[in-house]
Amino acid sequence: MQGKGLIKIFFVLLVLVSLLQILYTLPTNKVEANADAYAQELADAAPEGTDLYAVKKQAKAAYLDSMSSEEIFKIPLFQGFTYNELKNKQLNLGLDLKGGMSAVLEVDLKESLKRLSGYSKDQGFNLALENATKAQKNAQSDFINLFFQEYLKLPEDQKTGLARIFSRDPELKDLMSLDTDDGEVIKLLREKGNETVKLTFNRLKQRIDKLGVVQPNVTLDAARDLILVEMPGIENSARARSFLTGTAALEFWDTYRASDPGISAAFVEANRRLSGGSNTTTEVEMDSIKTADLDELGNETGDSTVQYIEKAADNFGEGGALTSLLDVNGRFSATHMGIARGNDTTAVNRLLSRPDVRSLFPADSKFAWGAKPIKLTGADVDPAEYEGKYALYMMKKEPGSNKAPLEGDVIISTNASPNPTGEMAVSIRMNPVGAKKWARMTESAFNAGQREIAILLDNEVISAPYIKGPITGGNSEISGNFSVQEANDLASMLEVGKLPASINIIQESTVGPSLGAENISKSFKALIIGISLVLLFMVFYYGGAGLISIIALLLNLFFIFGALASFGTVLTLPGFAGIILTVGMAVDANVIIFERIREELRAGKTLIASVTDGFRNSYSAIIDANVTTLLVAFVLAYFGLGPIKGFAVILIIGVLCSLFTAVLIGRMIIDWWIRGDRNLSFWTGPSKNMFANLNIDWIGKRKIAYVFSGILIVAGLASIFTRGWDLGVDFEGGYKFDVQFSEDISMDDETLRTGIVDYLGDRTIVKSVEAANTFNIVTPYLIDETGPAVVDEVIAKMHEGIEAITGKTINIENFKLSSDKGDTHILSSSKVGPTIADDIKKSSYYAGFFALLLIFLYLFLRFNKWQFSLGAVAAVVHDALIVLGLFSLLKNIVPFSLEIDQAFIAAILTVIGYSINDTVVVFDRIREDLGIYTNKATDDVINIALNNTFSRTIITSLTTLFGVLILFLFGGASTKGFAFALLIGILVGTYSSIFIATPIVRDLTDNLKAKKAVAKKRFSKALN
Repeated sequence: MQGKGLIKIFFVLLVLVSLLQILYTLPTNKVEANADAYAQELADAAPEGTDLYAVKKQAKAAYLDSMSSEEIFKIPLFQGFTYNELKNKQLNLGLDLKGGMSAVLEVDLKESLKRLSGYSKDQGFNLALENATKAQKNAQSDFINLFFQEYLKLPEDQKTGLARIFSRDPELKDLMSLDTDDGEVIKLLREKGNETVKLTFNRLKQRIDKLGVVQPNVTLDAARDLILVEMPGIENSARARSFLTGTAALEFWDTYRASDPGISAAFVEANRRLSGGSNTTTEVEMDSIKTADLDELGNETGDSTVQYIEKAADNFGEGGALTSLLDVNGRFSATHMGIARGNDTTAVNRLLSRPDVRSLFPADSKFAWGAKPIKLTGADVDPAEYEGKYALYMMKKEPGSNKAPLEGDVIISTNASPNPTGEMAVSIRMNPVGAKKWARMTESAFNAGQREIAILLDNEVISAPYIKGPITGGNSEISGNFSVQEANDLASMLEVGKLPASINIIQESTVGPSLGAENISKSFKALIIGISLVLLFMVFYYGGAGLISIIALLLNLFFIFGALASFGTVLTLPGFAGIILTVGMAVDANVIIFERIREELRAGKTLIASVTDGFRNSYSAIIDANVTTLLVAFVLAYFGLGPIKGFAVILIIGVLCSLFTAVLIGRMIIDWWIRGDRNLSFWTGPSKNMFANLNIDWIGKRKIAYVFSGILIVAGLASIFTRGWDLGVDFEGGYKFDVQFSEDISMDDETLRTGIVDYLGDRTIVKSVEAANTFNIVTPYLIDETGPAVVDEVIAKMHEGIEAITGKTINIENFKLSSDKGDTHILSSSKVGPTIADDIKKSSYYAGFFALLLIFLYLFLRFNKWQFSLGAVAAVVHDALIVLGLFSLLKNIVPFSLEIDQAFIAAILTVIGYSINDTVVVFDRIREDLGIYTNKATDDVINIALNNTFSRTIITSLTTLFGVLILFLFGGASTKGFAFALLIGILVGTYSSIFIATPIVRDLTDNLKAKKAVAKKRFSKALN
C-alpha cells in the first residue's frame, strides 16, 4: 500500500480536529449549566402564581447574554475564546431538533426601484414593475432582471427610456446621461440592488444579534435576493415576525386636527360621494378648502385650487359607505380623524384613496393608522365599545416634499426603560443635525397651539404626543403603551437603523421546544439502534474482519461529526436521516472488499495474497459506486433549500469519510494485523458458504421481471393520473399548522375538518398525527397576501374556528405559543408562499434532470458504451416511478402521511444514488468478466457477474435497510414518509440492478465483448 505515511498524517490531523470540536463543548456546557442553575434560583424565589417557565427562560437568556463576550477558554500560545466564539465553532442543531423559527426572507427591490426613480408616474415604468411582481411568483430570477424583461416587452410608445426615469436619483445621475443605453442602466440598477440587499442582510444580522437568540444562523442567497434565517429557541413567532420584517423607518410628522378648517367638511362630502349622493351642493351653508395643485410626480406646482363643500354638522349620520366603516363621532384625541375596526382599515384606505375623494383633503396631507388599538379611559367610557379599533391620523407634509420633516437616521443611541409614570418608554439621542431639526419642529408645534407631532414606525403611528414646549439638546422619549419586550425590541431596531429595503416572508416554519426535544430523542434512538444492528450483522457475517469494519464505521461517525462542526453545518432532522443512511452505506466499501477477499480465499490463495488482490480488484467498483452517489448529492446540495441542502452536505461528508475509513484506514489496520503472522477470518461458520457457488440464470428470467415491473408502473401511473398525490405546502404553497388540543377536548379529524372549512375555506385539509390529540391543518387561506400581519390573521381565523367547533374560550396568546403546555396551542407551523413553492417545484425538476444527465455522462465515460448509461438511467427512472406510484396508490390507506415535499424529493434522489451505486458495482463486474471469459457466451458471462456480486448486493441492502427501517419505526412522524420512500427505494433499487439495468444493457446490444487486446490485458491482470 503506497503513501502510508501521508495517510497516517492525515488521519492524525482528522482525529485532532474532531477532538478539538469535542473540547470546545466542555466550557460552553459549563456556562450553560451555570445559566440553568441561575434560572432555577430565580424561579424558586419568584412569587406564587408567576409563570415559572417564562422566568427561567428569560433568566437563562440574560445570563448567557452576559457571558457572550466573556473569555471562557484558552489554548496555550493561542488567543482565548469567548462563549459566542465557541458556540459558533460547534455543531448547531436545526430548529426541528431544537425548536425555534426559520424563515426565508425576500428583499423587496420593487420599492427601491420606485425610490430611485423619484416615484415616477411614468405609465410604462409602473406597468413593467407590476408585471415583474406577477412574474416573480413563478420565476427564479432576481427582481431587477425580471423588471428589465417586462420593460423590454412594452410597446415602443410606452418606453420613455430608463435613463430619463432614473436620472432623478442624485447618485445615479452622475453615472449616466439621458442617452445612456437601457442595458447599461440595468447594470447600474443591479449594482444598486446588490448594495441594498447586502446592507439589508448586514443590518438584519445586527438586529437578530440584539434579539438575544443563541446561535442564530443568517445566510444570504444573493443570486435571488433571499435571506435565510434560523433562530433557535424562539417561541413567540409573532414577535419574531415583526422584528424581522419591520424596516424600522422612524418618522416625525406634523399633524392635522379634526377641528382644523375644512377637515370635517371633507369627510362629510367624502361620505356623500362614496354613498352615491350628488357632488353638487346648493342652498346650504358652505365651507372652503384650499389645496395645492400637484404635478405628475406628486410635487406641488405652486398653484392652488379652492373647493367649496357643505359645511359639516356637529355629528355624522349612521349611514354611508365611509361612516359605516369609520366612526368619526365619539371620544378620542384631537388628532384622530376617526376610528375603525382592524379588519376595516384596508377598506377605509381604499375608499379614501379614490381620486374624487382624495382631492377633497389637503394636498399636503397623508393618512396613517395607529399601530395599536386605542385605549380610552373615563367613567363614561365602555372599553368594550372601542376594543380592537384603531385611530386614523392625518399627517402634514412639508412644502414640496413627500418625506417626513425628521427621520430615524439622526438617532445615535437608544435605551428602553420605565419613565417617571412607570410606563415603558424608549429614550433616544439624536446627532447635532437631528437635534437642531427636532428643536425647530417642536418649537413650531408649540407656538401653533401645543399641537401634536405624530411619531411613525413603518407607516404606523406609535405615538402622537402634545408638544408642551420646544425640546432642545436632541434627547427625547417615545412612549406608546409598550410592553417591556416591545420597548426593548423598538430600541434595538432603532439603534441598528432603518433597513434600506422592506422584507417579505415567503417561507416560514416554527417548531415548539417540546417537539424539538422529542425529535432529538427519537433520532438518537434510531441512530443507536441502527448502528448496533449493522455492527452485530458485520461481526456475525465477517467474523474478525467485521470487527475491523466496526472500527472503521465508528471512526467514520467520529469524523463526520467533527467535519460538520468544523464547517459550521446545521444538523437537522433530514440531516440525522442522512447520517443514519450513511451508516448503512458506509459498510458498502467494506462489503465489496471483503466479498472479493472471500472469493480469492475460496480460490486457494494465501491470506496476504487474497487481501492484496481483494483490495486491488475492488477499487474500480468502489470508486464508480461512490462517485455516482456523490454526483447525486452535489446536485441535491446545489438545488436543495434549507434542511434538504443540509441533508446533501451530510451525505457528501459521509461518503468521503466512508471512503477514507473503509478503504485506507481499514486497509492499514488489516495489513498491520496480518503482517504479524496473525490470522484474520473473513467469515464465520454459518456465513462461510452463504451465497457461494450461485448458478442462477438471471438473464433468462428478465422477461418475467419486465412484466412484473410493467404492471407496477402502469398501476402507479394510473393512480397518479386519477388519484394524484398528497402534495405538501412545499409544492402547493400555503400554511401548515400542528395544533395540539388540551386534554379536556375530545376531537377527531372529520369534526375538525367539517367545522374549520367554514373559516379557512374548502381547500383546507385536516389530518391526525402521531402526537396525542394533535391535528395537522393545511390551508391556502390568504397565502397570496403579503405583510407581517397576514400570518396573524390566518391564525386568528383558525383560532376563531376552533373556538366555535369546541365551544370553549381559548386564550389567543397562549394559542400562538408553541411552548404552551396546558391550553390548546400551535405545536408547530410553516408557511410556503407561491414564489418559494414554485422555486421548490422547479428545483426538484432540475435536480432530477441533472442527476440523471450526470450519471449518464459519467457511466458513458467509464464504460465507453452508451448502452450501460442508458440501462442505468432506465433502472433509476423505473425505481423513481415505482416509488411515486406507490405514494399515490397508498395515499390515505397507510396510517401515516405520504406527503410529497422537499424531504420526499431528497429521498427520491437518494434512491437514485443508491440504485446507481448498486448497478455500477454489477456493471464493473460484467466489464471485468467479459475481459476474462472471452470464450463464453455473453449471457453466461453476465450471469456469472450477477451471481458473483449477488452477495454484495444483498448484504449492502440489508445493512442500509437496518438503519432506514429503524428510522421508519422509531424516527417519528416527521421522518416516516421520508423513511418509507427510502425503504421502498432500496428494495426496488436492489431488484432493478439485477432485473432491469443489466437486462436492458443486454437487450440493447449483443456486442458487449471487450476487444481482444484489452481482453488479453485484463486476463493477464486477473491471473497476476
